[in-house]
Amino acid sequence: MDIEFFEPAEAAALMRCTESWLRDGATSGRFPHACWGKGKIIFTSDHIRQIAKLSEILPGATGSRQSSEQPLTEQRLIGTRSKVRLATVR
Repeated sequence: MDIEFFEPAEAAALMRCTESWLRDGATSGRFPHACWGKGKIIFTSDHIRQIAKLSEILPGATGSRQSSEQPLTEQRLIGTRSKVRLATVR
């Protein structure tokens, strides 16, 4: 059996990320993980590989996942609110 098991702190140290980022991703269902006992989160070496793939950004990709999910008309650009406010004051 070649699978290794990691607690969130160990997996975070291995991935060079925060433990809270991994825990939040697991509890929200974004990251694969296992639960043992009464909800103890465990990551396997395969889970860590899958999380790395999920977080990968490939060359030629257009923007982030969030921006591609929202229609362009609903995206708020930085400074737009203040421009609208200034236009109504004048």
